[in-house]
Amino acid sequence: MKALWNGQVIAESDNTIVVENHLYFPQESVNFDFLQKNGRKTEGDWKGESVFYDIVVGDQTNFDAAWTCDNPTPQAQHIEGRVAFADTVEIVE
Repeated sequence: MKALWNGQVIAESDNTIVVENHLYFPQESVNFDFLQKNGRKTEGDWKGESVFYDIVVGDQTNFDAAWTCDNPTPQAQHIEGRVAFADTVEIVE
């Protein structure tokens, strides 16, 4: 699977998992050169804290387009070390 935005491959892996209709990619498969932590965090009931990133390609920014759950709750341990993408990022096989 690939995550694409603005003509760039942001992530590519055959080891993705689906949670709440979003694919989660292993962090090592993500090109963090295109991601910038933006300071936004949310607290979810079952996932725990999510940390958000903007995707920046050239002079274009896709705000809040990726997130991680760095300290997930016990029931969300399977998404630790993974990155998910918003619907504004194209996912292709």
